[in-house]
Amino acid sequence: MNFPIKLQKGRVETMEFMTGIREKETLELTQLLNGDYEGKTIKINGAVHTIRDMGEVVFILLRKSEGLIQCVYETGNADFDLDGLKEESAVEAEGIVKAEDRAPHGFEIRLLSLKILSRPAAPLPIAVSKWKLNTSLEAKLSMRNITLRNLRERAIFKIQEGIARGFRDFLHSQGFTEVRTPKIVAKGAEGGANIFRLEYFGKKAELAQSPQFYKQALVGVYDRVFEVAPVFRAEKHNTTRHLNEYTSMDFEMGYIDSFEDIMAMETAMLQSVMKLLETEYAKELELLHVALPNVARIPAVRFDQAKQLVSEKYSRRIKNPNDLEPEEEQLIGRYFKEEYDADFVFVTHYPSKKRPFYAMDDPADPKVTLSFDLLFRGLEITTGGQRIHDYQMLLAKMEARGMEPEAIQSYLSIFKYGMPPHGGLGIGLERLTMRLLDEQNVRETTLYPRDINRLEP
Repeated sequence: MNFPIKLQKGRVETMEFMTGIREKETLELTQLLNGDYEGKTIKINGAVHTIRDMGEVVFILLRKSEGLIQCVYETGNADFDLDGLKEESAVEAEGIVKAEDRAPHGFEIRLLSLKILSRPAAPLPIAVSKWKLNTSLEAKLSMRNITLRNLRERAIFKIQEGIARGFRDFLHSQGFTEVRTPKIVAKGAEGGANIFRLEYFGKKAELAQSPQFYKQALVGVYDRVFEVAPVFRAEKHNTTRHLNEYTSMDFEMGYIDSFEDIMAMETAMLQSVMKLLETEYAKELELLHVALPNVARIPAVRFDQAKQLVSEKYSRRIKNPNDLEPEEEQLIGRYFKEEYDADFVFVTHYPSKKRPFYAMDDPADPKVTLSFDLLFRGLEITTGGQRIHDYQMLLAKMEARGMEPEAIQSYLSIFKYGMPPHGGLGIGLERLTMRLLDEQNVRETTLYPRDINRLEP
């Protein structure tokens, strides 16, 4: 809305004020699907996905965020021509809505006019309109900004959006507060050599491996907190399951009775996420032929028992008694699928020597921790457990490991001044998406992967 304002020397001009979203003439696909527009003249915009010239009739498929819209140009029925129209042109079209069972969504637009808003400066380097991109993963990632326009590629990340959205919505419903923690830190939460170090105005700093220390501190503020944010691991690997930057979905909850409270919360969260995907992302699930896993109940097995079970059933010698090898994770997933038709399995009570110093040891057996991993179809997607909340207990465990408390005084101060029993977890979003969609490489489910070889695009 415009209002008159008086300037010096008697000049009067107008000042514009924004009062909210402006109503537009063009309609979105969702509006067309939810309204009664049959036989009506409407305006739409979008990118030209494909052009199929049949002679007297030209089919133009427009790509919108929600899907494709079929437009029909008929010679003699339109008072314009299609000169200069190319795939990936941005256009605004006007036409009459007509029912057509063979068209996407069961209708098409009979064109009356078409305005080209922009034209591509060069032909596409790859045919994004094809169902599947017939190229290598390396080429696909190198042209990521373009290949993401492919319908299948887009569907992957719509489903990933649904996972993160479901995670947030569920935790909000359970009284969790969403937080934002620093990604430039003085000390890593996990320690070890896999740290990205950087110069920070003359000081030594690191990129955060985890929000662990901060989310524990914030339990003392809000009782229950969560975050969806990137974390960084400087591991010099080149596997199908690792990234140097990935999205971690973390939560931490106070006043727990045991670490099983955390496992129960994750189970309920997964149930809520799968329900959201089923109801609001059905189109993408169908497009990618995804069958959602059954999460009505998730089995839990102790670490040592899991190793023994797969060793006996699959005649595999136990090589490392203190950790799970990737092959063992796969066999555990296979075992519980065959025996219990379970896609997920919690593996609990990991050895203390393989867990961080803040992991709570089992009072009944201090050699193991009150911690767990969640495996999804044979791949670890979650690590979590109960934390030590007692200040003196933390100091004692650090001393037993030869650690210097002075190095992390900021963290220890959380417990020096009192903390409730608490615990939490971290979920790798890209890994979870990878397993859900049955992809074989985590880069397929990462918008812009960062690994030891890739910094662009």
